[in-house]
Amino acid sequence: MPGTSTRPAPRLFNRSSWPEARRIADILRKETIGGALLLAAALAALVWANSPWAQTYQDLRAIEVGPAALHLNLDLATWAADGLLAIFFFVAGLELKREFVAGDLRDPWRAAVPVAAAFGGVVVPALVYLAIAGPAGAGQGWAIPTATDIAFALAVLAVIGRSLPDALRTFLLTLAVVDDLIAIVVIAVFYTAHLAVLPLLAALVPLAVFGVLVQRGVRSWWLLLPSALATWGLVHASGVHATVAGVLLALTVPVLARGKRNGPARAGLAEHFEHRFRPLSAGVAVPVFAFFSAGVALGGLSGLTGTLTEPVAAGVVAGLLVGKPLGILAATWLVARFTRATLAEGLAWIDLLGLAVLAGIGFTVSLLIGDLAFGADSAAQVKVAVLAGSVAAALLATVILRLRARVHRRVHEEESADSDADGVPDVYQSS
Repeated sequence: MPGTSTRPAPRLFNRSSWPEARRIADILRKETIGGALLLAAALAALVWANSPWAQTYQDLRAIEVGPAALHLNLDLATWAADGLLAIFFFVAGLELKREFVAGDLRDPWRAAVPVAAAFGGVVVPALVYLAIAGPAGAGQGWAIPTATDIAFALAVLAVIGRSLPDALRTFLLTLAVVDDLIAIVVIAVFYTAHLAVLPLLAALVPLAVFGVLVQRGVRSWWLLLPSALATWGLVHASGVHATVAGVLLALTVPVLARGKRNGPARAGLAEHFEHRFRPLSAGVAVPVFAFFSAGVALGGLSGLTGTLTEPVAAGVVAGLLVGKPLGILAATWLVARFTRATLAEGLAWIDLLGLAVLAGIGFTVSLLIGDLAFGADSAAQVKVAVLAGSVAAALLATVILRLRARVHRRVHEEESADSDADGVPDVYQSS
């Protein structure tokens, strides 16, 4: 009818902005190295734990260090899980806050898709696990297959998905970060056996001090580190998993800084801290945790097969390999269905299927939740299942994404060649 305007249907995974595309490419380059170190550390632990010197590996994990007076005389394996992974979650918190405050996902429409997919990728694998392992006895392991390993998944994506559209790579990165933040909430709520309220309340004091300092633009480590360590120590003493402190600290860091009154927005400390701590997280914290967590005796081929047929192990593998992609695809389809959105030009649902399968790599956080659910000494079959499910997801995702690599590579090369002297592809300047 005359005088009426038809609003175009929304598109899923429209092209990211050029700054966002450059940022994602930079993260992928760093995570490629971190992912390789993670795999090397996990392989070294597996080889050592299945060698004639396996007992020395267990003895190394059990070495206790730290001040006993502060109840921090922890073994090395616990230091890796509670201490080093706090750095990992600090970086994840920074990334998520930056994405929603200053990144492309400050647009609610762009944010809705990965957030919905992340929740779908948590609920469905948990249900798949419970359907196989059963709610009684082994039910406490329901959260094991719900997490996506950022370093491992992005390392695989960096190798096989270099030509993948930037919007899809941003989708996987954001999904993995939201997924890990959901995981840390799950850990805090469902895997806190004994809660000491006073230390938890006391942790708010150094957390507030840290927040005031970073809001004022303080970067000096000798001013920030004491309050950060105090926050971590008090959260650890409260019975809540200490990695929660990493997220809480990250959420206090400003993403944007402003100059004088009404001045333009400038990058805040979040970007600075992310550049400083991402190499430490990807290159040290996660690989060291993988080394102390992945060492499990496989018992040969027959022992491996027998372990994977156990209900708990089968539930974990099915949750990662089937539940995770099914939940992500279902949630994304529902968003498209209720908003009448269509995929961006050049994309097909098989592209999303490949990313959804890749999200089934649940290495780092899945191992952590497995230890919390069943205890470090009795979670051998969980570790085997996480390793098997993650490797299978990586291989299957490689096959799926390779099927589309030629199409995306041709488009990527054409767009890269079509650029001005400033090096920015014209397609970004015109969008």
